[in-house]
Amino acid sequence: MRTIQGSLIVCSFINIILGFSRVWGGLTRLFSPIVIVPVVSLVGLGLYARGFVLLGNCVEIGLPMLILLVVSQQYLKHVHLRTKFIFERFALLFCIGIVWAFAAILTAAGAYNNVKSQTKDSCRIDRASLISDAPWIKIPYPFQWGTPVFEASHVFGMMGAALVTSAESTGTFFAAARLAGATPPPANVLTRSIGLQGIGMLLEGFFGSLVGTTASVENVGLLGLTRIGSRRVVQISTAFMIFFSIFGKFGAFFASIPLPIFAAIYCILLGIVAAVGITFLQFANNNSMRNIYVLGVSLFLGISISQYFVSKSTPTGGGPTRTGAGWFNDIFNTIFSSAPTVAMIVGTLLDNTLDARRTSEDRGLPWWERFQYKHGDNRTEEFYSFPLLIREYIPTRFH
Repeated sequence: MRTIQGSLIVCSFINIILGFSRVWGGLTRLFSPIVIVPVVSLVGLGLYARGFVLLGNCVEIGLPMLILLVVSQQYLKHVHLRTKFIFERFALLFCIGIVWAFAAILTAAGAYNNVKSQTKDSCRIDRASLISDAPWIKIPYPFQWGTPVFEASHVFGMMGAALVTSAESTGTFFAAARLAGATPPPANVLTRSIGLQGIGMLLEGFFGSLVGTTASVENVGLLGLTRIGSRRVVQISTAFMIFFSIFGKFGAFFASIPLPIFAAIYCILLGIVAAVGITFLQFANNNSMRNIYVLGVSLFLGISISQYFVSKSTPTGGGPTRTGAGWFNDIFNTIFSSAPTVAMIVGTLLDNTLDARRTSEDRGLPWWERFQYKHGDNRTEEFYSFPLLIREYIPTRFH
């Protein structure tokens, strides 16, 4: 934990520098709809292992959750006009409660007493004594695990992860904007978001978090599922998360939800994110063979290269890149294990070098370019301005 703390603290400055120096915003101006399609799509598809692969570890819980969610959220809402709002907004909560109770009944009845350990971990709600071992109250404080340890091998690996989070979060931002009915985020919004993400990672290093910060792909899918895109919802959710982190029994209670229930939800949410990436095709020429080439190569290599690096990874942190420089190996292996990051690199290179000047209209640039600048569209201020109280304390150059 102390080593993770040290790595997070050091690597947070990568996102902070990339964001607040506006370097990341400059890079995003190289994007076009043709680049965004594979990036956003692979943000969803790249997490396929969290879907039916996990659901299959406990089919009797995961599959009913998947079927119940689809039926209640998409079909039952059409039964009556008054039920539309209820099922569209709250079907997910109802389904979780019903299947969670079903899993509790199976656990109490002894259905998982004589099964494999993997099945127990996936199906039981009382695994690892979560609730009994959790403290009632535990207030997190800086460096609670001790003085951070800074080891080069871990730091360089985390540096690659920091770059990956920047790429994947950018794809998530575009997906969120599309599902919320907003204009594509301009460069100044993307770059400040990466900078703020770095600040979040720095705080996590101070407080001893197990992982760093990245945009939540699942929450973006949830935005599309429930059609709720209010900032107030995010703020209230943040308050709940802080509450659960302090009052451990309550957090452990919700942590007892079997993973196949979440896997069933991911099958829907990640699919929505992958599909919303495809919708960006409407802003470019779908009949252009040049565009088809860039899209196809970016999508395939994004999946294929990342899968190669993941399959060649070892439990000790090694990978297919084995040069004499260990720091280079760690960064390179981490970056190319991310499907959206590989798609972003390949797509940006091909889209900006392959007959780029003569095909600007086919690439959708006449429509796209006005959204890349702060004042390019009148709606940008409405969608992306800071909340009033925060806006007063942030320099205008970061707005």
